Amino acid sequence: MSSKGDPVKITMIERNPNNLPGKGTSYPKTLPGEVVLSFHNISYQETVSGEFPFCKKTLVIERLSNISGIMKPGLNAIMGPQDRSRSLLLDVLAARNDPHGFSGDILINGKPRPTNFKCNSGYVPQNDTVMSTVTVRENVEFSAALRLPLSITRDEKRRRINDVLKLLHLDEESNVKPRSKELRKRTSIAMELVAEHPILFLDDPTTALDLRTTIDVISVLRRMSMRGRTIIFSIKQPPYSIFKCFDSLTLVASGKVMFHGPAQEALEYFTSAGYNYDPHNNPADFFLDIITGGFSAILDTEEDDHEADKYKELCERTYQVTKKLTNMFAQSSLYNKMRSELDPLLGEQKAGRSPALEEITCATPFWHQLWWIISRSFKNFLGFSWVTMIQAIVEVMVAIFVGTTFNFLQNNCYEAQRRLNLIFLLTVNECIISMSARDLFMTDRNCFVHEHSSGYYRVPSYFFGKLLGDLVPRRLLPLLFYYIHFYTIQYNANGFFTMLFTIMMLAYSSNSLLISLGAGKNAVAVPRLLVTFYFVSMLFFSGLEIYSGILLPGISSIQYFSIPHYGFTALLQNEFFGKRFCPEHNRTEISSCQRYVICTGEEFLMIQGIDLSPWGFWQNHVALACIMIILLSITYIQLLKQKKVEVLRIDWRMFQQLLKEK
Repeated sequence: MSSKGDPVKITMIERNPNNLPGKGTSYPKTLPGEVVLSFHNISYQETVSGEFPFCKKTLVIERLSNISGIMKPGLNAIMGPQDRSRSLLLDVLAARNDPHGFSGDILINGKPRPTNFKCNSGYVPQNDTVMSTVTVRENVEFSAALRLPLSITRDEKRRRINDVLKLLHLDEESNVKPRSKELRKRTSIAMELVAEHPILFLDDPTTALDLRTTIDVISVLRRMSMRGRTIIFSIKQPPYSIFKCFDSLTLVASGKVMFHGPAQEALEYFTSAGYNYDPHNNPADFFLDIITGGFSAILDTEEDDHEADKYKELCERTYQVTKKLTNMFAQSSLYNKMRSELDPLLGEQKAGRSPALEEITCATPFWHQLWWIISRSFKNFLGFSWVTMIQAIVEVMVAIFVGTTFNFLQNNCYEAQRRLNLIFLLTVNECIISMSARDLFMTDRNCFVHEHSSGYYRVPSYFFGKLLGDLVPRRLLPLLFYYIHFYTIQYNANGFFTMLFTIMMLAYSSNSLLISLGAGKNAVAVPRLLVTFYFVSMLFFSGLEIYSGILLPGISSIQYFSIPHYGFTALLQNEFFGKRFCPEHNRTEISSCQRYVICTGEEFLMIQGIDLSPWGFWQNHVALACIMIILLSITYIQLLKQKKVEVLRIDWRMFQQLLKEK
C-alpha cells in the first residue's frame, strides 16, 4: 500500500496481491493491478420538478460543487451528515449515477476512466441486492460464474470462492440463506471480492450493523486494502476503533469538501484552526459536529413556538459554516499538497475528457449467462416452497370440487349450457391465477440494475432467463388442476392436449400483461385494481356476448383487445366441435326439451356466431401469440430503460426547504 508521503504512481505493474489463482487471466479492458483514482473539479447538478394543481416548478440544484481529490490503495473514507452528499460523491466516483448533470474529470492512474469502468470495479450498494431465496455460497458462485472469464477453470473458481468465504467468516454459514441484515451485507461484499477488482466502492457498509459486525467488516476491508486494493466507502459516524483504521478521510457536507487528506492528520488540522477537542470525544463525532455547525444546540431548545426562527437560523448557519470551512481548506497546506499531485495528472489529459460511461462489457457469452440466470431463477422459485405447496394443495382441492360438482354432466340437450358455464369458469380461473405474475420483474428490480451495470449479464439473457426459469415453472403447476379436472369430467377426449395448449396460451398472454405493467420503474404506482378492472370488464363483455347474444352497439370492437375473449372462444371450439348431445332413437327425451334442441356441438357454435373452419379455431391462438409478443416486447424495452442507474430522488421535505430558500 502506498505510504502517505509517496508520490502518485501513474504506471502500475500487474501482480497478484491476494495470492489467489486466476489473477493473471483477464479479459479485455480490465484495470491494472493497483489503482489510483483522482477527481478534478467535479460537480453534479440535479433537476427537481414539483407538480402542483395549477403550476409546475423546476429547480436545478447543485449537489456537488467543484470537488477535487485523490484516492490511493488503502481505506478511503467519505464522511458527512445525512444530506446525501457523501453517498452522491461515492456514486459519482463509481460511475453509478446518471451522467447527465456531471462535469469534471475522473482519472484512473492518470488516464480517463474506461467506458466500462462499472464492469471492472466492485460496488456494494447500501440496500444489499442479494437473493435471499438462495444460499450464501450460491450467491457468490453466481457472481464468480458470470464475472470471471471462462478461461479460469472450475477448480480455480471454487478455490477462490472458498478463500473469499473464509476471509469474511462465511465458510460456516455458506449453506444458509442470507435473511439477516448482517449476513446480507457480508454476502454482498463477498460477491464483489470474488471478482478481485482492484478498486471497490461501498455505500455505507456499516449501516444497521451492530458494533461487532461493523468491526468485522472493516477488518476484512483493511486486510484487502493492505494487499493493494483501493477501498472507497461512505460512512456516517464510525466509532474510534473503526476510525483509526482509515488511511484517507474526506469530509463533505452541502456538496462541498471541508477536508481531504490523511485521516490521522484531520484532528491536528481542526485543532490548529482553533477548534477545541475533548480528549474523551470520538474524533468522528468531533468532525461531524464541526461541519454541521453544532446544530444540536439549536434543535434541542424547548422554544416550540419559534420553529420558523429556528429553521431560518439553521439555514443561515449551514451556509456560513459551509463557506467558512470550504475556504479554510482551500487555503490550507493540505490543499496545496493535493493540488501539486493533481495538477500534473490533469495537465496530461486536457486534450481528452472522460467519455460517457455507458458501455457494458461482460466476461461470459450469452448462453453461459442464460444458463446461470435460469438456474438461479428456478432456485428462487423453489425458495418459496411453502407457497408452492399451498398453491398445489389449493389447485388439487379446487379441481376435485369442480370435478365433483360438474360430474353429473351428460350428453343430452340440456348439457350445452352447463358446459358453456364450465368453460367460462376455467377462463375466469386462469385470469385470476395470472395476477401473481405482476411481481416477476418488480421484486428484484434493484438487483437487476446493480448486476447488469456491474457486467454480470446483458438484458437479453436476463429477460429470457427470468421467463424460462421463473415464469414457466409457475405456470406449469396449475396444469395439475386441469389434469385432474379433465379426467373427472367427461370432456372431449380427443382435445386434451389442444385444451392444455389453449390454456397455456391464455395464461402466458395474461401473464404478459401483468409483467409489462410490473417491469417499469414506475410500476409501484400502477394499482392492481386497474388490471383487475381490465379482466373483469373483458370477462363481462365475453359473457354478455355468449350468454345473451347481445353486445352493446359501438363496443363490438372491444373483443379484439380482450385476452379472455380469444381464450374463451378457443376453449369453446375445442370442447364443442364434434360433440353429440341428443340420444339416438330416443324421441321421448328429445321431445322433453321444451324450447329448442341442440343435438351437436357445431350447431351450438353456429348459434354463437363462431367460425367452424380450422382457421376460425387457430386464429385465436395467433391473436394470443401476437398479444403476448407485443406485451413482452414492451417489457423488454422497459428493462432496457432501466439499465442506467436511476437518478437519486429528492424527498419532499428537502424540496419544501428549497422552495422556502428561493
